[in-house]
Amino acid sequence: MMGLGKEKLLLLYKQMLSIRLFEDRIYQLFLQGMIPSTLHQYQGEEAIAVGVCAVLNEDDFITSTHRPHGHAIAKGIPMEKIAAELFGKVTGCCRAKGGSMHIGDYSVGMLPAIAIVGSGIPIANGVALAFKLRRTKQVVVSFFGDGATNNGSFHEALNMGAIYNLPVVYVCENNFYGASTHISKVMKLENIADRASAYGIPGVVIDGMDVLEVYKVATEAVSRARDGKGPTLIECKTYRYSGHSRSDPANYRSKEELEFWKSRDPIVLFKKRLFELNILDEEADKQIKSEVEREIEKAINFAIESPSPPLEIALEDVYA
Repeated sequence: MMGLGKEKLLLLYKQMLSIRLFEDRIYQLFLQGMIPSTLHQYQGEEAIAVGVCAVLNEDDFITSTHRPHGHAIAKGIPMEKIAAELFGKVTGCCRAKGGSMHIGDYSVGMLPAIAIVGSGIPIANGVALAFKLRRTKQVVVSFFGDGATNNGSFHEALNMGAIYNLPVVYVCENNFYGASTHISKVMKLENIADRASAYGIPGVVIDGMDVLEVYKVATEAVSRARDGKGPTLIECKTYRYSGHSRSDPANYRSKEELEFWKSRDPIVLFKKRLFELNILDEEADKQIKSEVEREIEKAINFAIESPSPPLEIALEDVYA
């Protein structure tokens, strides 16, 4: 399977499962009133975060969106730190100053997520320019949704990334809805990736429900960026199973549409392939799931038991 060994393939599977089960558990806690903010969940899109971040080095960076939990787990932020941040505890990855929409950790190469649609793309350019000037061979990946691609920040960033040959990869998670608006109502092109041609960079459309396809294309794009050949725009066709946020019942989507995309669940599809290749069996699958569930419960308990931030830290990390 693309030269990936058994250990790497099982790691991809475990990471996708970790994102899914973590978000399922967080949703339960949100309904119990234990999460003091809204949530923008990532169920259905796990193959993208995992497939892309598996290609990156620890000192490579990513920028994220208002839907950052999957990116954070895939880039290596410990679930304990993520859970504590969601609970508003001082042990969180941003010391309770970010919450769900601003998770990040510089030590593993994730800038705090940026909730303003499309704003992470030019910021990724800035980080990539710094890497280029320092000649470090580091790469930046910018994750964003289809809704960001009609913003000026998207077009300006792609143009600048192209003309400066920046070591950046633009990853569009096209789940077809910018909040409640279907992409067909705001764009006449069939593929967002076609827009790359206007800036003279490669644009690739891939199945965002296939972690191996994501991994393959991301490997090529990251290598291109690291070699000084400039950016790539990758459009991952995907689907979010939940509404835009926890307050969104997603009544604008048909039941049939949701069922179709759930039939293409990235975790189920990858699990089936691993079974067919005798890399995974029922017993091993149960063990992986049990291990993930233990890690999640450990993270949740850590968050619950962690102290709330003292009032005086509100005066720290600010500019006067």
